[in-house]
Amino acid sequence: MGIRYLKKHAALEGVVSVDDAEALLQWLLKQPRPAVHLGKCEHLHAAVLQVLLALRPHITAAPPDAWLAQALQPAR
Repeated sequence: MGIRYLKKHAALEGVVSVDDAEALLQWLLKQPRPAVHLGKCEHLHAAVLQVLLALRPHITAAPPDAWLAQALQPAR
């Protein structure tokens, strides 16, 4: 499916490919309060993960994958 850009967050759904990484980066940089919803994300490319780890947007819903959810937790 990819990414749907909504008013308050980007919804990452299904398989998010490398082709989505640049657009997500640009969208997050333009947002005053960047947020992503990962509740329906089945798989994301490492480039998308790097964008999320670099910019650390607010996660409105964690991904179902436990490892990915833990990797995206805020740093303590």
